[in-house]
Amino acid sequence: MDTSLSPSEFHIVNAAAFAAKGDQRSLRQALEAGLDAGVSINEFKEILVQLYAYCGFPRSLNALQTLRKLVDARGGKDSEGPQPTPFPKTDMLALGDANQTKLIGREIKGGLFDFAPAIDEYLKSHLFGDIFARDNVSWKVREMATVAMLAARHNVDAQLKGHISIAKNNGVSDEQIEDIVSIARGGQGGAPRTGVFPTGEPNTAYAGYFSGKSWLAALTRDGSLNTSIANVTFEPGCRNNWHSHSGGQILIGTGGSGWYQERGKQAIRILPGTVVEIPQNAEHWHGAAPDSWFSHLAITCNPETNKSTWLEPVSDEDYQAAAGRRPK
Repeated sequence: MDTSLSPSEFHIVNAAAFAAKGDQRSLRQALEAGLDAGVSINEFKEILVQLYAYCGFPRSLNALQTLRKLVDARGGKDSEGPQPTPFPKTDMLALGDANQTKLIGREIKGGLFDFAPAIDEYLKSHLFGDIFARDNVSWKVREMATVAMLAARHNVDAQLKGHISIAKNNGVSDEQIEDIVSIARGGQGGAPRTGVFPTGEPNTAYAGYFSGKSWLAALTRDGSLNTSIANVTFEPGCRNNWHSHSGGQILIGTGGSGWYQERGKQAIRILPGTVVEIPQNAEHWHGAAPDSWFSHLAITCNPETNKSTWLEPVSDEDYQAAAGRRPK
């Protein structure tokens, strides 16, 4: 199983969380980022319709309206994506019962559903029948979105626990669950973990030197060792400015795919395990590939005297020329 979210999964989870909170401004930003990353209009439609089952029609309708206005404003440049496969007229209650059993891994009956049979019928026929029978979004992704919706809400712990179990039954890993809950509860500060090291907090102290969002987790604490190691995570397309270190630096890729470039030289692809030794005072930049989250360890060399000099941002043209190249 995958142990991190793909870019499209991240954007769907992020949008689902903001939609569940009713935060339309942040939802619009999340939807726009997702559309830019290649999530289709119909994928977002499916998730925002599904929202009604977990957060009510008002949240669902408002979120769909936000998506509609955004799509109109973007002038038709986004992919519609596939429609669900038409399914024949059938007994939706029976279909929903079968889908629910397959999703959960066992038949659900008794208890609350004997006490209130109507809710059992509505869950099966409307949610697990009408919605989960639509196959243009996988059950795995639908459950990722559901976990995000519930994690973003208060006082639904029992339902969140239940859907975490369903998500795992449909191929979502423990690491992915952790990332989804973190994103849903951290708002825009959330980011998926791309490797074994923690993502940390939004890198606000250095935000002015980055094009895009990044996160920083300091991994060393003992100053007497004179070594500083941090895990830096970049959203897709994010990179830092041209800069240099008077004492040099070492980068070690830990997750996703990224790039490193020294001034005047070809860019180097960084993958998990790639080690980059940056000479003293060499002007350079590093960041994520356009279509991948990326993280690396940043090791400060000669920390007692090492000074960083920040220069101009990497232009879109220079970034595309470097990161747009396919590795040989």
